[in-house]
Amino acid sequence: MRNYLVVTAGYWAFTLTDGAIRMLVVLYFHLLGYSPFEVAMLFIFYEFFGIVTNLVGGWLGARVGLNLTMLVGMGLQVLALIMLTVPDLWLSVGYVMLAQALSGIAKDLNKMAAKASVKLFLPAQASDSRLFKWVAVLTGSKNALKGLGFFVGAGLMQWLGFRGALMVLASGLFCALLVSAWLLPSGLGKTKAKPAFSQVFATQPLINWLAAARFFLFGARDIWFVVALPVYFYAVLGWEFVTVGSFMAVWIMGYGLIQASAPLILGHADRARGPNGFAALTWVVVLALVPASIAMLLSAGMQPDLVVVIGLLVFGVVFALNSAVHSYLIVAWSAPDEMAKNVGFYYMANAGGRLTGTVLSGLIYQSQGLIGCLWWSSFMLGLAGLISIRFSRV
Repeated sequence: MRNYLVVTAGYWAFTLTDGAIRMLVVLYFHLLGYSPFEVAMLFIFYEFFGIVTNLVGGWLGARVGLNLTMLVGMGLQVLALIMLTVPDLWLSVGYVMLAQALSGIAKDLNKMAAKASVKLFLPAQASDSRLFKWVAVLTGSKNALKGLGFFVGAGLMQWLGFRGALMVLASGLFCALLVSAWLLPSGLGKTKAKPAFSQVFATQPLINWLAAARFFLFGARDIWFVVALPVYFYAVLGWEFVTVGSFMAVWIMGYGLIQASAPLILGHADRARGPNGFAALTWVVVLALVPASIAMLLSAGMQPDLVVVIGLLVFGVVFALNSAVHSYLIVAWSAPDEMAKNVGFYYMANAGGRLTGTVLSGLIYQSQGLIGCLWWSSFMLGLAGLISIRFSRV
């Protein structure tokens, strides 16, 4: 239990800085006169390197241990924070993109190591429901804290300025790194046989199908959430920037709390077994109906602010339950010596879906508006449902 709490605390510290640095970069570079498109470009490497890092990170964790992989991720984040404290003259687009690339690598090394290590901390005789609860709390609290990080970043910016805020975050995370290095056991998740680099891909068909479903699940979220929704709130509904940012942050925090509470909501808190493949199929089918319903209500001329806000809240609840079930299944279906590799491959698909959804969000919104994004979201969730049939009996 102690090791689980250490990993969770380290993951919390990292996630708080991850949300805060995102808000700091957006606010500060807006003040420097960067256009919204230029600010968005600063985060392209952050997302892209998540795909590569998850793939390689699983292999790395299997070779050197999950504890060392997690510490490397925290160290890279400290470096990324310090890189941005240089004078304004150095803060070119290319330089900031490099810092964000390091931050993206750090984030996915840390996430992969934290999530893969959970099962390894449980006693061999522990029930599946206990594993579900541990995974749900770790992943759900992460999302809640990332939303909180937006507010922390904005508050530190107001109080200490850009560079002062970065130094506070870097110092805090470095302290968390030292504590984690002192308390965590060495060699966690390290395989006896050193896997070759060619073994970075998952070899179990079950894991491959689960990863494919995850790709479309997260692509379906970001295809309307990342670009289309904030622009719609501002340009169509007339919301102010602060209102849009606050609402999105609160949504992420609420999503995380629902995810952390998933074992209780789904009735697995007191059961011996966790959710199965059929549960994943059921919930993705339910989720596919939500964006389709929002699109139909908007097309019918219903009050748009009411439809979109309530629809987004419903989507958040159902999506959080989907994500919690998926996050549990990848851990439950992986053998201990395959854990790091499988989790890394799985979250590579997650990052790929997010990147695809983000790019499509901008393209489809320009040509088809929010309603088009919603229909494409429902279509992608339908594909996730079809893929989920492959493991629905497990």
